[in-house]
Amino acid sequence: MDALVDSYLEPAVILDQSLEREFEQRLADSSALAFRVALGVLRNRDDAEDVAQEAFLRAFRNFSRLRDRDRFRAWLVRTTWRLALDRIRAARRREARETSVMMEELNSPERTVEDVRAAREFEQRLVRALDELSEKLRVVVLLAAIEGHDTREVGRLLGLPEGTVKSRLFHARKKLAAMLR
Repeated sequence: MDALVDSYLEPAVILDQSLEREFEQRLADSSALAFRVALGVLRNRDDAEDVAQEAFLRAFRNFSRLRDRDRFRAWLVRTTWRLALDRIRAARRREARETSVMMEELNSPERTVEDVRAAREFEQRLVRALDELSEKLRVVVLLAAIEGHDTREVGRLLGLPEGTVKSRLFHARKKLAAMLR
């Protein structure tokens, strides 16, 4: 019985291996092209590398569905180009949201430009300080202080006693205060 199952599985494994080898060969011939397309659209090396990697991943996932494999380069270029445009659109949407928030803050009658700038600087310092906390302290602060959960809910979410949550929250706040001085 095992020999019968193996005889059916073996061609599928060979097919997958040959498909994988073909993908690797085509990708080796086209990888620099995908990066250049992404760089041409984005004009940022790090973003272009990210987009090219995402394009490679999508190409790998969908390679078996590609009917005309001789058109792999064109397919990869189109995929890369679309992903790069998506990244630009997402950045524009994010920038529009941030600008909108900043304009609301500036239009507030009681806030000046200096107030807004000081608040932004403090926010950046706070984010850096949070990143420096240990994971167990950071998660408690994020859930309690930022997400607004009470200590009982945080304990339930993390599987910790409420006293442990209170203790970690106390230590995290103490460390944050020292870092922000």
